[in-house]
Amino acid sequence: MRKSINHIYFIALVAILSSVAPMGVDAYLPSIPEISRYFDVAIQKIELSLSIFLIGFAIGQIFGGPISDRFGRRVGSIVGLIGFGIFSLLIIFSTSIYELWLYRFLEAFFGGITVVNAAAAVRDRFEGEEAAKVFSLVGLVRSLAPLLAPVFGSAIVHFFTWKEVFIFLAIYAWITAFFIYKDFPESFTYVKQGIFDSYKKVLTHKTAIKAMFTLAFSFGGFFIIIAKTSFIYTEYFGFSTTVFPLFFGINFIILMIMIRLNVKLLQKYKAIKITKSAIFIQILTAIAFFLAHDGIGLVGIMLTLAVYMSMMAFVFGNTMAMALEFFPDNAGVAAGVIGVLQFGVGSIISSIALSFEDSTFFTISLSLVIISISSFLILRTYKA
Repeated sequence: MRKSINHIYFIALVAILSSVAPMGVDAYLPSIPEISRYFDVAIQKIELSLSIFLIGFAIGQIFGGPISDRFGRRVGSIVGLIGFGIFSLLIIFSTSIYELWLYRFLEAFFGGITVVNAAAAVRDRFEGEEAAKVFSLVGLVRSLAPLLAPVFGSAIVHFFTWKEVFIFLAIYAWITAFFIYKDFPESFTYVKQGIFDSYKKVLTHKTAIKAMFTLAFSFGGFFIIIAKTSFIYTEYFGFSTTVFPLFFGINFIILMIMIRLNVKLLQKYKAIKITKSAIFIQILTAIAFFLAHDGIGLVGIMLTLAVYMSMMAFVFGNTMAMALEFFPDNAGVAAGVIGVLQFGVGSIISSIALSFEDSTFFTISLSLVIISISSFLILRTYKA
């Protein structure tokens, strides 16, 4: 088991490396109205680029896994970051919405190639509960991205134009690539194995797949809450958009606190036990939400979302470590499969839930009940 010379610096680099997706999405959100006006198209066509980004990101991870296992975590990271930066920059030269879609897809594709190396590098160095601790600490640092990215994006659009947002993303990627090249030690051991054999090994491992699907389902619930937060606070309760970031940020701050608690709990308990307990708390919270959805007030909804989201701190890092535990020789491919399932299954689940028009909390509360119970049923048969 390898460990980094500088433990804290390693965690920071991995967190920055795995923040490509939230930076690529969240920094871009404040500029959507301006881009819509620039290309003179309906805002829905600009919002569609978010779905295109997620598709490109998922496909990139399919290719990124074998690249990581064949050429190494360091090389895979640098190639992905350079490509991400190039296509981020090309976006500002788009002459039509279709060009923007194409460059956005390719930007995300290289982002997917990048991100698998972060998880694989952790698996190379750590095992078991120690890996779960590191994944949790990485998540703690990475949680800053959804908080800071919209702030950066809003500030850039306020003082400049939407094009500078993508210049910022390009610079972010290239600076990260420089530090990966300079300080990120290679950790993988090359094992000769065909791509198809490698994917077959991962996809047919029943125990690991259970952890992966638990993560994917949980991500679906997480995404539903993120997508519905704006409706809850600005439309249902009538708060202004200037106050909305406060409510949005509270959940992430509590999430970060719980991630730190997860690290402490892993010193005494197994990751599987902590995760099962967290999902059980989510089930109870979701059921209470469903039963009270018709008359729940502001304080009630804030507490409900805070409790439910905070439990994700015990799910994400732990299930990631549990899934990667079985693949010391092809962690890159395994990380790619996890990413595809997380974004693919998670997006499908959340899209189904969000497709229902509902001016109350019925749909969101029922969706969380179904997702939580499904996650628990999948994980209860997990045997390491």
